[in-house]
Amino acid sequence: MRQVLALGLPQAVLPPLARPAVDFLRQAGFRGGETDVLAQAAASAPYLVHLAMSSAFMWAANAATVIPSCDSVDGRCHIVVANLLATPHRALEGPARAAMFRQLWRDPNLVVVHDPLPPNPALSDEGAANHCRLTPAHAHCGWHLLVYSRASDLPRRDLPRVFPGRQSREASLAVARLGQLLPDRAFLARQHPRAIDAGAFHNDVVMVGTCDRLLVHEYALVEQDLVLQTLRHHLPTLRIFQVAQHDLSLRHAVRSYLFNSQLLGTGQGYVLLAPMQSSHGAAAQVIRRLLDDGFITRVIFQDLDQSMAGGGGPACLRLCLPLTPQEVTTLRPGIVLDEGKLQWLETWVDHYYRETLTPQDLADPTLLSETQQALEALTQGLELDALYPFQQARPSTPR
Repeated sequence: MRQVLALGLPQAVLPPLARPAVDFLRQAGFRGGETDVLAQAAASAPYLVHLAMSSAFMWAANAATVIPSCDSVDGRCHIVVANLLATPHRALEGPARAAMFRQLWRDPNLVVVHDPLPPNPALSDEGAANHCRLTPAHAHCGWHLLVYSRASDLPRRDLPRVFPGRQSREASLAVARLGQLLPDRAFLARQHPRAIDAGAFHNDVVMVGTCDRLLVHEYALVEQDLVLQTLRHHLPTLRIFQVAQHDLSLRHAVRSYLFNSQLLGTGQGYVLLAPMQSSHGAAAQVIRRLLDDGFITRVIFQDLDQSMAGGGGPACLRLCLPLTPQEVTTLRPGIVLDEGKLQWLETWVDHYYRETLTPQDLADPTLLSETQQALEALTQGLELDALYPFQQARPSTPR
């Protein structure tokens, strides 16, 4: 966050979700107060406790798909929250994230937050990790590449063989409808099964694009030449850099997370915020070519070992929101980032985060209390109203 802020790019803080997800455990039949529910679940259903404690929401790129107001039929910004049905621990995130987004924007007439798609496997939606918005130079309106990995009418032979596809075509189309995306601004493309089987569960592991730049692996998409030709037709100024398999194999692309870098347009050109894992080997050679070609003007390598160990790189840690100045003013001001807010957040982390955490600690009622204290302090520090279920459940103070 500090690196991006230093580049002059505005940011806002997306607060974490409350964990453990006590309401989820209650829906599974456990009763009583929060500590009772946690103790009962830990004793008889530890797997459910693991789901309820998942912190995968840190990968904000999966939170939603954003259709900016200039690209929508009704001229409003649309945020379609992802249902994340592909994995059981992430399927818990959608409803809580939608409720949170609605509290972070103060004017629903300008920024519309949509609930996740229905929890049906045919509508499996993984958010912005499978969405890329491109804009021509000096233009505000953009074209949207919606990437899916499976569809109801695809024969089995066309599906990945090692890992299942997570994003359905039906979901991508539904997101475009909900977001009122202008029909001529949407392009659907299928992620290549080879990329998925190599471990690229989301398209942002083999492709990254912003403004008039698109960096893509040779095996990112099915019928990729036709897709790129179509994009060039609509965006004549688009610069595409395709990385060949023999220059960077899919295996090394996934291992280095080069394509999961943040590609940032700044006043001084395009900056690649890349994980340290791509600073050596074949990935580093590709980056050198990007610099020599002028595709990017600078690279910043960031140590993100903890995120990388869980399968997340730089692009996983942010959600891009193309907002108008008026829409920005509807954000809760306390979540807008500056140096003072960064320092406050670092102090908050130092104070509240445990140095070590074991699986046995997940059911510790002391951890539950510590977590709620931390979120209480965070809510106050970000100048937000009651944001979490444990805050909203308190009896209101009589006036």
